[in-house]
Amino acid sequence: MNRSRDDDDLAALRTGDRVATERFVREHAAWMLAVARRILRDHGHAEDAVQNAFAAVFKNLEKFDGRSALRTWMHRIVVNEALMLLRKSRRGRETPIDDLLPDFDDAGCRIEDRWTTVETPESLLQQTQTRARISELIDQLPDNYRIVLMLRDIEELSTAEVAELLDMSETNVKVRLHRARAALKKL
Repeated sequence: MNRSRDDDDLAALRTGDRVATERFVREHAAWMLAVARRILRDHGHAEDAVQNAFAAVFKNLEKFDGRSALRTWMHRIVVNEALMLLRKSRRGRETPIDDLLPDFDDAGCRIEDRWTTVETPESLLQQTQTRARISELIDQLPDNYRIVLMLRDIEELSTAEVAELLDMSETNVKVRLHRARAALKKL
């Protein structure tokens, strides 16, 4: 979308134009749901997060000053809403990651299985299956590690943005990301 269309859409939304509001929701709901679903891993909770995010967007539309793209602002809102729902659902439940971390030998070297590359005519199908398997494996990570991995590697947020969203230091984000990647590699 270009900037003048954004401005026109915002003006219509701010006046409460019903048609503009419906078009706006239809235009943004799918990607917002995908973001929330990656964080929450539950379609129903993701829908709740998106609904809450739209409510927050419409409530705070007057405060949007255009310093960032509208979609960037909305992305942050939906991530925040998904994280709030996740925190509510897992209060008091901390899952350890120790069993998922790699093993080391006596010399301190990482013990890894051999990686092999098989190039076949079915490589495209294999890549699709691999992506699906990686998604399943990411889902096995404890939430506090999975979320950092998703926000950094899938949503491509910066370390500083993730730290701010999760209310933790950048160092903690880096440690969790490193551990999450190591655990994912072992899986």
